[in-house]
Amino acid sequence: MQLTATARSERAARSERTTRGESTESTRGDAAVRETSMSEARPAPRTRRDADGMAVAAFVLGLVGLLVMNMVLGPIAVVLAGLALWRGTARRGRALLGLALGLADLVVLAVLVSANGTVGWGISG
Repeated sequence: MQLTATARSERAARSERTTRGESTESTRGDAAVRETSMSEARPAPRTRRDADGMAVAAFVLGLVGLLVMNMVLGPIAVVLAGLALWRGTARRGRALLGLALGLADLVVLAVLVSANGTVGWGISG
């Protein structure tokens, strides 16, 4: 597919305007096509949905980590909550709760290690 000199110059001018952050409009047939630069683009809905999932996962892992495997689940909950907050989740409260529960998991682990000298806990009779 060969481009004519006019088509090439129009494409180059449009590309240059797009890289400078300007929007361009061109008409092809009956439909108007609007092209925008990456700076104008909104974050993809999938990124927001992924961040929401991370917030929920951080909350669940932090809650479960209080009962079992706090050495593993606590840090994972903290990392997931931090990523969800950094990506701008709509479930900010849940991400903050996941962060708090993950930190609580680590505090429980520190208390257990200092009290029993082990990383586990149980009922002795």
